Amino acid sequence: MTMVDVSGKAEIYREATATGTIKLKPETVNLIKEGKIAKGDPLYTAKIGGILAAKKTSSLIPLCHPLPLTSVTVEAKIMDKSTVEVTSTVKAKAQTGVEMEALAAVSVGLLTVWDMVKQYEKDAAGQYPTTVIENIHVVKKFKQV
Repeated sequence: MTMVDVSGKAEIYREATATGTIKLKPETVNLIKEGKIAKGDPLYTAKIGGILAAKKTSSLIPLCHPLPLTSVTVEAKIMDKSTVEVTSTVKAKAQTGVEMEALAAVSVGLLTVWDMVKQYEKDAAGQYPTTVIENIHVVKKFKQV
């Protein structure tokens, strides 16, 4: 096993955007809108968690290169009555791409939302039948050659 050797590649501007969603009960989304989540604002906290994840990606993904990130943005917003979307754009001047950092930011952002609202998502049996994190994917990749 080895980490890919990128020493022969030039440092160039790279950018990647990723997105994903979490499906919640409409009642939970209403609590978010009304600012009534006991732990605080899940959308704001998801942004912070996502930024931290992008910065720590090489510590989370075993063969991922540590990169000198120049910018990380994370947006978290309510899309409809039962969906929250997290989107991240990551930029760097590096020898390899920043897709993993954007995906890590989205994944941890969505997990942060889940952590903050899970107490509202349980059904009578203590299960989470409607809560689903899904569709995490890269929507844009750019490099300046």
